[in-house]
Parts: sequence; C-alpha cells; structure tokens
Amino acid sequence: MTEHPASVARRRRWGTSSRIREFAILLLGVALVVTAIFGTYLLLQRMPSPPKGWLAVFGVALLLAFLILLLARYALLAVLGYLQHIEARVREGDPATVDELEPVTLIVPAFNEGPVIENALRSLLQLDYPAYEILVVDDGSTDDTAIRVAAMEGRYGDVVIRLVRRDNGGKAAALNTGIQLARHRFVLCMDGDSRLSRNTLRAAMPHFRDPHVAAVAGNVKVVNRNNLWTRLQALEYVEGLNMARWAQAYLRSVNIIPGPVGLFRREVLLEVGGYETDTFAEDADLTLRLLRRGWRIVYEDQAIAYTEAPEKLRDLLKQRYRWTRGILQALAKQLSGLLWPSNGPAVFFSLHLMFFEALLWPAANIIGNLAFVILAVTQGGSEFVILWWVLLTILDVMAALYTVAMEEEDLKLVLYAPIYRLFFIVIIDVTKLCATVEQLLGVRMTWGKLDRAGRI
Repeated sequence: MTEHPASVARRRRWGTSSRIREFAILLLGVALVVTAIFGTYLLLQRMPSPPKGWLAVFGVALLLAFLILLLARYALLAVLGYLQHIEARVREGDPATVDELEPVTLIVPAFNEGPVIENALRSLLQLDYPAYEILVVDDGSTDDTAIRVAAMEGRYGDVVIRLVRRDNGGKAAALNTGIQLARHRFVLCMDGDSRLSRNTLRAAMPHFRDPHVAAVAGNVKVVNRNNLWTRLQALEYVEGLNMARWAQAYLRSVNIIPGPVGLFRREVLLEVGGYETDTFAEDADLTLRLLRRGWRIVYEDQAIAYTEAPEKLRDLLKQRYRWTRGILQALAKQLSGLLWPSNGPAVFFSLHLMFFEALLWPAANIIGNLAFVILAVTQGGSEFVILWWVLLTILDVMAALYTVAMEEEDLKLVLYAPIYRLFFIVIIDVTKLCATVEQLLGVRMTWGKLDRAGRI
C-alpha cells in the first residue's frame, strides 16, 4: 500500500478547492462574536439581579472570566493558525530540489511491537524519497519483535533496513542509540507502531533550507477510528492539539515534537545530548531544550504519521495522565524560561502556551463547569445553564469545522463536537488535574505500556 486509505479518501472529498476552508474561518469568526455578545447578555441580563448571595456573585464572576479566556484562546489560535496555513500553501509551490533531498535515517524504537512492526516497516519502504535507511532499535523486547525485523533486514533498492539490539532502557535510550548509530545528517524519530504518509520526507526536508531550523514536527492522526473513544481522539488530535501547533508554527516555536514523527538535524541532537530520561515526556523535554538554545522548530502538516490510539477509556486516561506529568516535569526543568523572556518573545509565548494548555486551561474548564452548577443550584437557572451549553457547543462545532477544514480531514468528525464538549473534554481535564496534583505531591509512577491491537 503506497498511501493510507484515509489520506486518499480525504483528497477525493476536498480536491484542491479552498472554499470550505474560507467558509470555515468565517463561521468561526461569527461564532466568536456571537458567543461574546450573547454570552455577556446572558450573564448580565438573564440572571436574577442582584444575584442571590455571594456564591452566585462568585459564580457569575467565574463565568465571565471563563468566557473571556475561552474567546481569547480561540481567537489567538485561529488567527495565528490561519496565517501559518497561508504560508504553508505558498511554500507548496516551491518544491524541494534533488540536492535538498539528502539521505535520512529513520529511527524506529521497538519494544514488544510484534503485532505491528512488520506493517510499519512495509509502509516505510513505500515512502516517496530517493534514498534512506530504516534503523530499528529493539529495546530488549520479550516477544518476537527482533525476529520479525531480522527477517526483513537487507537492502531494498536505495533503502536499507538495519536491526540493532540493546538491553531494555526505555524509548529515550533506544532513540539515543539510534542517533549515535545513524549514518546520515538527518534523522527521523518515530514510534514502532506508527505508519508514515508516503510524502512525509519530501514535505518535511525543505524546511531545513533555513539553517536556524533544528527540527520539523509532523502531523499525527488516529488510524483506528473504530469506536467512540478513538473517534473523539481523532477530533482531539485535529482540534485540541493541532490547532495550537498551527499557531506555534507561525512563530517557529512548536513546543512538542510528537513522538510518532519528528525530523531532526543529527548534529543538533548530539550537541544537546539527545533525549533525556528524567521525564515521562521525552519529546516535550527535548523540544524545549532545543528552543531554549535558540533553535527554531517548525510544523509540517503534510508529514503525517498514523498512530493507534487507545481504544478503552482506562488506557486513554493512563496515557493522558502520563502525558500531563511528563509535560509538567519538562516545564519544571525550564522554569527560568517561564519567568523571563530570555530566548525571545516567540519562545516565551510557546512555553507559556504549553503551561496554559497543560495546567491552566484544564483547571479553567473544570472551574467553568463548577460555576454552571453553582448558578443552577443557587439561582434555579436551568434555562440559563442550557443556553450557555448550547452556546459553547456551537462555538466548539465551528472550531471543529475550522480545524477539520484546515487539515482536509473527515467532515464526519465535526458531528462528534457536541460529545467532545459535553463529555470528553471534562474527563480528560479531570485526569490532567489529578496528574498535576500528584506531580506536585511527588507521587511515584511507572511508564507502563499500552496494549496494541495491531490496527496500523
């Protein structure tokens, strides 16, 4: 298979027209204005005046603050993201020359990836790129991962598959082994359970024309959209994660290079010491260290990695718990960058956006929901609460349409936006808050490993 079926289906649906994208940004802008006006009206006019007691006053103040924060977040991300989208489309008209398509080493860390590793390697052999090597680092697997990879070792035209075995030391250590043993100046780090789009390398490599660019963050998409949880995650990756990444990309300060697809200058990785093992988010930790050293990190939406998302709620919450604690650990190592913009305003903004999305925004969502409950109980404002939820849901639907249009994704994902707002976000934010509390308390945790269904 040369390209993932989902990618082909999207291209057939969207074609080359930008009308839907323009319409989506217009709708989002209208939704932001309507939410601001009507939301303020609800707060100031629909509630009994004066509110009954200090608790109701407190609830109104919380909702007003939540509204301002919500609108500011959406507006900032949408504007910066759209500017990046325009820039990316202009860049598409300037394809890479043959000289710019240098050989790349693809590093695939693998620990007990037996069910998915062969399909992953076969997909890598189909990349549209002149020459590259695939370096699989078996991290002490106890299943048949190494046996399966060994059977595929060898040369396939201008592509080479190599296997390296090492004692189990974790993903970061496995990636560092691959970086040390890579034969080329550029390396792509990925997960053993991921599949790359055929155009990934061709799309990402031209960014290195800029000598200040250290790495290119790719675009991660959920491949196993076979139940409610995975479809909600597919929407989350597009709206919740990539909306922020588009905005950061315009400032050349992407703050997390995703594990499934990140392209680097090898000498820069060696210079900073590679991945470190003292956090549960080695990807975020490495990205922040690169930014603090003055390097630029860009985003390429056409460098796509398809990944297998957790299919059960318990596995999903475990994953998000680990992500949150890892991000907080990485931020703690860069505390001075949060306190003072010593690396420039773009890096300062990116660090604070990470802090905001990991800690402040989940807390704001939970407090906003609490304010709804307070007002409903103290004021008997059930109609007020319902109208507010309808308003926020409409805004989320418009944001979902905007981000789905920007990435030419499956339009059916927009239908999940109401569930995403009413249910999914709340569960994830509560998990993030619990992880934050336990991180502050120093509660010990282990890595663990999600079970894979082999759907790649």
